[in-house]
Amino acid sequence: MSRARLVITAVVIEGRSQAEVARSYGVSPGWVSRLVSRYRAEGEAAFAPRSRRPKSSPARVSDEVIGLIAGLRSSLVIAGLDAGPRTIAWHLEHHHGVRVSPATISRHLARLGLVEPQPKKRPKSSFIRFEAAMANECWQSDFTHVRLSDEMATDVEVLTFLDDHSRTALHVSAHHRVTGRIVTSSFLQTVGIYGVPASTLTDNGMVFTTRFSGGKGGRNGFETELRRLGVTQKNSRPNHPTTCGKVERFQKTMKQWLSAKEVQPTTIGELQVLLDEFRTHYNEHRPHSSLEHRSTPHTAYLARPKATPGGREDDNHSRVRRDKVDKAGKVSLRFNGELHSIGLGRTHAGTHILLLVQDLDVHVVDAATGELIRALQIDPSRRYHGTGRPPGPAPRLPKPQS
Repeated sequence: MSRARLVITAVVIEGRSQAEVARSYGVSPGWVSRLVSRYRAEGEAAFAPRSRRPKSSPARVSDEVIGLIAGLRSSLVIAGLDAGPRTIAWHLEHHHGVRVSPATISRHLARLGLVEPQPKKRPKSSFIRFEAAMANECWQSDFTHVRLSDEMATDVEVLTFLDDHSRTALHVSAHHRVTGRIVTSSFLQTVGIYGVPASTLTDNGMVFTTRFSGGKGGRNGFETELRRLGVTQKNSRPNHPTTCGKVERFQKTMKQWLSAKEVQPTTIGELQVLLDEFRTHYNEHRPHSSLEHRSTPHTAYLARPKATPGGREDDNHSRVRRDKVDKAGKVSLRFNGELHSIGLGRTHAGTHILLLVQDLDVHVVDAATGELIRALQIDPSRRYHGTGRPPGPAPRLPKPQS
């Protein structure tokens, strides 16, 4: 028997007072009074549990937005692009001016039957994640196989160079077979556009390294060029593909996009046109789920100074620090145990920033947009490094005379 029935029975049938029944059953007198009134007005219906749904839901997602979510999911899947909740949230905010949390989007996708359960999928927490701190600090490279849609179903190979920090696809090219000379020439071509990286990371394919060839033939062309340019060469351990997981994940995204095209390439030239189109979309128009603020790879690549090969002097100290500009428009940085204040201006108060520090050289970058706010060199003899402007609000410009 439910507590509601016991309370009503004690008051209505046994004739006990509401206060006495409230003390006996450990409930409030007000609840007993409401329950008795409900029983006298509704009868047996008073015993049924009542809905706890609120009378109004101001934050409820409208049917129009739910339709946008379903439409975006469908169009992204058809285009062979990522269609997860975070990507849909990015498109809603940037293209429709609507902010919806990924959790809400995920809930509505499940209700609409647009999500395929993957109970056996390995959790992301089981992987050890690493990321270069600066652009050009490490380039990952690999090649994969793609079949053309000609009569022979010709197998070709696609070579990729990917920046580890920003996920920017620096080079994507199609070849009948990727050889050592192609790897070397593609690397030098990419260096001519983006500069020399500090290091490279590849698997142990013979086009990248001859370290497992038993010493025959010495270094290959790619290894020779890396040594000449002062680039540190890194290779994954055998049977550890996740070490080069960023470039392999890029290749999966690329193949998914290619397979979704209505007209499939029949020649290497047609494939290269599609690869160039995908590279532009991937770098400049697609939010990346692994990047801060879900920026595009192109934005992340331009946001920070580029690493250079050959290392730095022993007395230089490099670091990257995240901070927030205080109400006075300043940010603090410690050098040699002393705290230095850097003025940025009150217009930047509350802005999330990145401090890129190399010894005494400091670059202050807007964490969301990649905009350089200020570059300066710390003077150890000064504790405050102002903006050089007088205190107070920025001066108003004179109105143009008609």
